[in-house]
Amino acid sequence: MYKILKKEYLNPTVVRMEILAPEVSRRAEAGQFVILRADSDGERIPLTVADYDREKGSVTIIFQVVGASTEVLRHLEEGDCLSDFAGPLGKKTETEGRKCVAVVGGGVGSAIAYPVAKKFFSQGTHVDAIIGFRNRDLVILEDEFRKASTELHLMTDDGSYGEHGLVTAALEKLIESGREYDEVVAIGPLPMMKFVSLLTKKYNIKTVVSMNPIMIDGTGMCGCCRLTVGGETKFACVDGPEFDGHLVDFDEAIRRSRMYSDFESEKREETCNLFKKEVE
Repeated sequence: MYKILKKEYLNPTVVRMEILAPEVSRRAEAGQFVILRADSDGERIPLTVADYDREKGSVTIIFQVVGASTEVLRHLEEGDCLSDFAGPLGKKTETEGRKCVAVVGGGVGSAIAYPVAKKFFSQGTHVDAIIGFRNRDLVILEDEFRKASTELHLMTDDGSYGEHGLVTAALEKLIESGREYDEVVAIGPLPMMKFVSLLTKKYNIKTVVSMNPIMIDGTGMCGCCRLTVGGETKFACVDGPEFDGHLVDFDEAIRRSRMYSDFESEKREETCNLFKKEVE
């Protein structure tokens, strides 16, 4: 059993939990993920490692409440235990040899971008962190990014906080100013990663994106997390989750990501109603 050491809301729908998982924390690296179950009857939820503390034996996860399983997960409190917590899975982010990078995070994807920025920065790399949100109320991890980057550019779609505009506008401004990036890492909603990749392709800048398709077993056996990359079928769980952004078929990935959105919403509503009845 994996005890919840700490729980906090980063915004109304995004939760950060620190989980006691010594074996996972001992081997975890930026870019990897875990698969957990809130209880023995729950579904398997893949979540990126948001941080880890090897001395404490803990792994931090950050998740957005979007479906039934994350609704169940968010109702667990400090001292409760998860049924399963398997990992680390996937390949770690390659950070060696980069002198100057931009790490771009969108929405809750910033939680995945943060450990990547932190890893680069700890190695002495110049890190321009660009994180974007719809509005001020949805901003997460601002202080953490300031400590893990050389420069932080915080964008909001409505201009209610930070700079007004999209992350692509901030990135292009930095490129046009003369910043020479060895690599751009983009993590967030699929449309955001698509347009970041289109932008960097124009400037011939290597770009890595972190893909989070539907996933079940995390070993490549089920085939649910398949993607088309450079015309070839890849599996996010074992070949990724990071891929060359210039080669990913984003339109296909976006279509597949929307296949179960209605079902997901219905199941979350059912779960919410169940919790309400228990309270009553």
